Amino acid sequence: MKILLSITLIAIAMNVSAQEVNKKIHDQARNKDVLINVCTREGITSFPEFKEMYDPLYAAYVPDAATMIELKKLVKKEKIKIVFGTWCGDSKVNVPNFFKVLDNLQFKEKNVEIIAVDGAKKAENGIIDGLNIQRVPTFIVFDKKGKELGRIVEHPKTTLEGDLLAIYQKKS
Repeated sequence: MKILLSITLIAIAMNVSAQEVNKKIHDQARNKDVLINVCTREGITSFPEFKEMYDPLYAAYVPDAATMIELKKLVKKEKIKIVFGTWCGDSKVNVPNFFKVLDNLQFKEKNVEIIAVDGAKKAENGIIDGLNIQRVPTFIVFDKKGKELGRIVEHPKTTLEGDLLAIYQKKS
């Protein structure tokens, strides 16, 4: 597990050039420390303000079994980008639940990119430019060629797994 995590961190670090992974800044607008830019799952789950809700919500979330069966049939080599704020209440609730869905799907962690934004919903070095992020969290599903298939913005219309299934069914 540690070797896999090390390889993942190296790959992420190489992808974002010299950017610092799990970078913490003091957000003047919110007057608190927040994560910014590319993060690892370990980075967000160990960030104190985020962790306090992450662990119990992740443990408690039970994705709908019938929806998950249908979803598993459709998941291939897509990529998912999660744009969230460590300061954001909706992110604190929906990111742990979304990871529970991904874990149940055995979705490859290397196909998930996690980007933290500040209180103004901005990241550094243009890493979210062109994504049209209005609210967080935003979960964006891309096909293997990088074309956006759909997104879940702020909170699901039905459930996270239900909305994800709707995105995948649109693709088929």
